[in-house]
Amino acid sequence: MIDVPIAREINPVSNIKSILALYRLMKSERYDVVHVHTPVAALLGRVAAKLAGMQNVVYTAHGFYFHDEMPRNQYKLFFNIEKYAARWITDWLLLQSREDFELALDHKFKEQVRTIHLSNGVDIWNKFNPELISNATTNELKRTIGLKEEDLVFLFIGRLVREKGIFELVEAFKRIVKRYPYAKLLLIGGLLESERDQESYNQLMRDLNHPNIHYLGFRSDTPELLSISDCFILPSHREGLPRSIIEAMAMDTPIIASNIRGCREEVFHGENGFLFEKENVDDLERAMETIATDSNARERFGKRSREIAEELFDEEKVLQKQIDLFKAL
Repeated sequence: MIDVPIAREINPVSNIKSILALYRLMKSERYDVVHVHTPVAALLGRVAAKLAGMQNVVYTAHGFYFHDEMPRNQYKLFFNIEKYAARWITDWLLLQSREDFELALDHKFKEQVRTIHLSNGVDIWNKFNPELISNATTNELKRTIGLKEEDLVFLFIGRLVREKGIFELVEAFKRIVKRYPYAKLLLIGGLLESERDQESYNQLMRDLNHPNIHYLGFRSDTPELLSISDCFILPSHREGLPRSIIEAMAMDTPIIASNIRGCREEVFHGENGFLFEKENVDDLERAMETIATDSNARERFGKRSREIAEELFDEEKVLQKQIDLFKAL
């Protein structure tokens, strides 16, 4: 592991320092393959790689930097940066999102033979597998958190920032719990020091003073937490192809997610859960109420979630596509 500082935002001075450090490293080590991730680091890494004469530069786009919430001019700018960086300084373009994959082909980001739909996945057999979780484990976890057998548990896992839709979720839950006092909301995650949106987190901490909301911070027992949950909710404003939903699906969990790129590739409305219009608290509340009142739907959605995870989001299949590419290179 070689630590090269890379800012998460466009910062000319910092960005140039990162490019120079990466360039010197690549010139010295003469790598066979350079594989880059995340928008800013991927752009800087590809510039450095091409300057250093690297022959095989692979970019995995977890979600293109441009998105529908951007003003038109800003969207156009970042769209063109992604497009021409893919065309000129990328040898292989790997897309997790099928929507991104189709967009890249439609707009000729890269020739089709060098554009791969990678998808995303988790370990659905040895880690995110409901058959591996015992009743004793779930009972002990419920006791530790303070949950009762009759509680209906909604779960959120992610960064506690505004763009993850956390404020809409808390508002919708507070409405739901007035009618269904046995409903509980578990919040898993936190905020890294490098996160830009520190104020949202501070505001959220002030809003969580509710006996039915359990903020558990960062956790390492995600499969177990999913196993005691009746529904997983991801109300994000934008995503790539979220792993958290795949993890929940693999654990037989119904899903509620915002109707955005990435989420709608994993959640099929009325089949394994519900899609709601992003930032629409009323729409989210209606979906949560259906989950709260229809046990048959919860069971049906959960079973279908697992089936979809096995069919589309097995980590081994995703990894094999990359291994095959590296072998060819």
